[in-house]
Amino acid sequence: MYIDLAIGLVLAFLFLSLMVSGANEALVRLFGIRSKFLWAYLRDTLDGGRGDGRSWVPAKVTDVFARLPFSGADPRPRHEAEPAPPVVEPVPAPRVDMTERLYERLREIDHPKGARTSISDIPPERFSGAVMELVAAEEGGVEGLLAKLEAIGSPLAGHLRGVWESAQRDLGRFRKGVESWFDGEMERLSGLYRRYVKWVIFALALALTLVFGMDSLEYGKTLLRDNAYRAGVAAIAGGGGEGLAALREKCAVSGTAEPYDCVTEAFSSPALVKIFDHSLVSVTIPPDGERDPSFNWNGASWWDRLISPGHWPGYLITVVALLFGASFWWDVLRRLTGLRGRRSG
Repeated sequence: MYIDLAIGLVLAFLFLSLMVSGANEALVRLFGIRSKFLWAYLRDTLDGGRGDGRSWVPAKVTDVFARLPFSGADPRPRHEAEPAPPVVEPVPAPRVDMTERLYERLREIDHPKGARTSISDIPPERFSGAVMELVAAEEGGVEGLLAKLEAIGSPLAGHLRGVWESAQRDLGRFRKGVESWFDGEMERLSGLYRRYVKWVIFALALALTLVFGMDSLEYGKTLLRDNAYRAGVAAIAGGGGEGLAALREKCAVSGTAEPYDCVTEAFSSPALVKIFDHSLVSVTIPPDGERDPSFNWNGASWWDRLISPGHWPGYLITVVALLFGASFWWDVLRRLTGLRGRRSG
């Protein structure tokens, strides 16, 4: 019975976590937040901010998910359908948009999803390849490129200068060094992005918990009662009479006088499918399958549950559980049920 309780709760948390992850991914893709975040960093690194002393990379979570999606100053370059030109022009002076020059060398991995580029991830080897193409275009090689980057005030000049000196002015080591440096920068940027996203995950988890009225403590009690009732029915079917009292009590509450109909109704609607019975809008699926599902507005009862302090601990447990993520609950479910992942080879 308690294993069934654990599996039921894990399934509920897994389903809600998937909804939170799906909602977050939908927002990120809709507003291109991941792509904007990457190109904001690239503009800071390659061109040194906006030119007015401000950074392109958002400083606060409110900037990421309030200013960044809707701001008219989109850090992403405009999408170009044509591939990168075969001939790389030298870095002009005194001023050039290095972010645009980098994007010029990355057009092949772009996809047309609007007026702006959709690139949200740049492989380190591709970035180092683009840098080497810029090096090949300059008279003097790496030294020539570094001199022009320093002349236009690009912050990239300092990073590449350090990599060039560490590589002992060896071109092969320089390319590998640029790869390692950019890979480390992407890990750092990903960590910064995750710190911002966790607050959005928390907000989505809280919103879904309240909208669906998911009180984990109450739901756990429902699972226990459901399992106890089923155990009683199984005992009666096996010739025992210890479950008869539970059966009569269940039938009396449901208003079904016929025990067979009572058992059928209970077994066809287990506690797991009642997870959203207390949501703002509930869905009822007819048992015969011939009628369309009905949607019920539960505004009054939902609000009463929401302002009732007795449900707040259950809501809090649900929100905390959802912060662990769908992958965590899937792993717990596999351990409880003995499921094994598919082995390759």
